[in-house]
Amino acid sequence: MDLEQLLELEHDGWDALCRGTGADFYGTLMTDDAVMVLVNGAVLDRDAVRASLDGAPAWDAYTITAERLVPAGDGAATLVYRATARRGDAPPFEALMSSTYALVDGAPRLTVYQQTTVTH
Repeated sequence: MDLEQLLELEHDGWDALCRGTGADFYGTLMTDDAVMVLVNGAVLDRDAVRASLDGAPAWDAYTITAERLVPAGDGAATLVYRATARRGDAPPFEALMSSTYALVDGAPRLTVYQQTTVTH
Protein backbone atom coordinates (compact mmCIF):
# COMPACT_ATOMS: atom_id res chain seq x y z
CA MET A 1 0.00 0.00 0.00
CA ASP A 2 1.30 3.42 -0.86
CA LEU A 3 0.22 7.01 -0.29
CA GLU A 4 -1.44 7.34 -3.70
CA GLN A 5 -3.52 4.17 -3.28
CA LEU A 6 -4.78 5.03 0.21
CA LEU A 7 -5.40 8.66 -0.68
CA GLU A 8 -7.55 7.47 -3.59
CA LEU A 9 -9.59 5.36 -1.15
CA GLU A 10 -10.06 8.37 1.14
CA HIS A 11 -11.24 10.49 -1.79
CA ASP A 12 -13.59 7.68 -2.81
CA GLY A 13 -15.00 7.71 0.73
CA TRP A 14 -15.45 11.48 0.83
CA ASP A 15 -17.01 11.40 -2.64
CA ALA A 16 -19.48 8.79 -1.37
CA LEU A 17 -20.29 11.04 1.60
CA CYS A 18 -20.94 13.90 -0.85
CA ARG A 19 -23.28 11.66 -2.89
CA GLY A 20 -25.08 10.34 0.19
CA THR A 21 -23.84 6.78 -0.40
CA GLY A 22 -21.39 6.60 2.52
CA ALA A 23 -23.25 3.78 4.29
CA ASP A 24 -22.71 1.37 1.41
CA PHE A 25 -19.15 2.52 0.74
CA TYR A 26 -17.92 2.18 4.32
CA GLY A 27 -19.95 -0.96 4.91
CA THR A 28 -17.84 -2.57 2.19
CA LEU A 29 -14.49 -0.91 2.95
CA MET A 30 -14.43 -1.58 6.71
CA THR A 31 -13.33 -4.93 8.11
CA ASP A 32 -15.83 -6.86 10.23
CA ASP A 33 -14.20 -5.65 13.46
CA ALA A 34 -13.29 -2.12 12.33
CA VAL A 35 -14.13 0.97 14.37
CA MET A 36 -14.47 4.69 13.79
CA VAL A 37 -13.57 7.07 16.63
CA LEU A 38 -15.39 10.33 15.98
CA VAL A 39 -14.63 13.86 17.12
CA ASN A 40 -17.58 13.77 19.56
CA GLY A 41 -16.07 10.79 21.39
CA ALA A 42 -18.30 8.14 19.85
CA VAL A 43 -16.73 4.81 18.92
CA LEU A 44 -18.74 3.10 16.20
CA ASP A 45 -18.41 -0.41 14.83
CA ARG A 46 -19.14 -1.15 11.19
CA ASP A 47 -22.87 -1.71 11.69
CA ALA A 48 -23.20 1.53 13.67
CA VAL A 49 -21.28 3.42 10.97
CA ARG A 50 -23.63 2.10 8.30
CA ALA A 51 -26.67 3.04 10.39
CA SER A 52 -25.34 6.53 11.14
CA LEU A 53 -24.59 7.25 7.48
CA ASP A 54 -27.81 5.78 6.10
CA GLY A 55 -29.84 8.86 5.22
CA ALA A 56 -27.29 11.30 6.66
CA PRO A 57 -27.13 14.69 4.92
CA ALA A 58 -24.54 14.74 2.17
CA TRP A 59 -21.51 17.00 2.32
CA ASP A 60 -21.34 19.66 -0.39
CA ALA A 61 -17.56 19.75 -0.75
CA TYR A 62 -14.35 18.70 0.98
CA THR A 63 -10.60 19.16 0.78
CA ILE A 64 -7.80 16.90 1.95
CA THR A 65 -4.42 18.44 2.75
CA ALA A 66 -1.20 17.63 4.62
CA GLU A 67 -1.52 13.95 3.81
CA ARG A 68 1.19 11.49 4.80
CA LEU A 69 1.60 7.75 5.07
CA VAL A 70 2.81 6.04 8.23
CA PRO A 71 3.80 2.36 7.90
CA ALA A 72 2.06 0.23 10.55
CA GLY A 73 3.74 -3.14 10.13
CA ASP A 74 3.59 -5.84 7.50
CA GLY A 75 0.56 -5.30 5.28
CA ALA A 76 -0.74 -2.26 7.17
CA ALA A 77 -0.42 1.51 6.97
CA THR A 78 -2.05 4.63 8.37
CA LEU A 79 -2.97 7.63 6.25
CA VAL A 80 -2.94 10.89 8.25
CA TYR A 81 -4.39 14.10 6.83
CA ARG A 82 -6.34 17.27 7.48
CA ALA A 83 -9.86 17.51 6.06
CA THR A 84 -12.22 20.41 5.69
CA ALA A 85 -15.81 19.63 4.72
CA ARG A 86 -18.70 21.97 3.99
CA ARG A 87 -22.44 21.48 4.16
CA GLY A 88 -24.85 24.29 3.33
CA ASP A 89 -24.30 27.53 5.22
CA ALA A 90 -22.92 25.79 8.33
CA PRO A 91 -19.36 26.54 9.44
CA PRO A 92 -16.88 24.13 7.87
CA PHE A 93 -15.99 20.93 9.70
CA GLU A 94 -12.22 20.76 10.13
CA ALA A 95 -10.37 17.82 11.63
CA LEU A 96 -7.17 15.85 11.58
CA MET A 97 -7.93 12.32 10.48
CA SER A 98 -6.17 9.02 10.47
CA SER A 99 -7.25 5.91 8.61
CA THR A 100 -5.48 2.63 9.24
CA TYR A 101 -5.70 0.04 6.50
CA ALA A 102 -4.72 -3.62 6.46
CA LEU A 103 -4.41 -5.87 3.45
CA VAL A 104 -7.18 -8.46 3.49
CA ASP A 105 -7.12 -10.94 0.62
CA GLY A 106 -4.78 -8.56 -1.20
CA ALA A 107 -7.01 -5.47 -0.92
CA PRO A 108 -6.75 -2.56 1.53
CA ARG A 109 -9.55 -2.58 4.10
CA LEU A 110 -10.23 0.06 6.74
CA THR A 111 -9.60 -1.16 10.29
CA VAL A 112 -9.51 2.06 12.35
CA TYR A 113 -10.56 5.61 11.50
CA GLN A 114 -10.10 8.48 13.96
CA GLN A 115 -10.94 12.21 13.97
CA THR A 116 -9.39 14.98 16.07
CA THR A 117 -10.98 18.42 15.88
CA VAL A 118 -8.76 21.38 15.06
CA THR A 119 -11.26 23.89 16.40
CA HIS A 120 -10.74 23.19 20.12
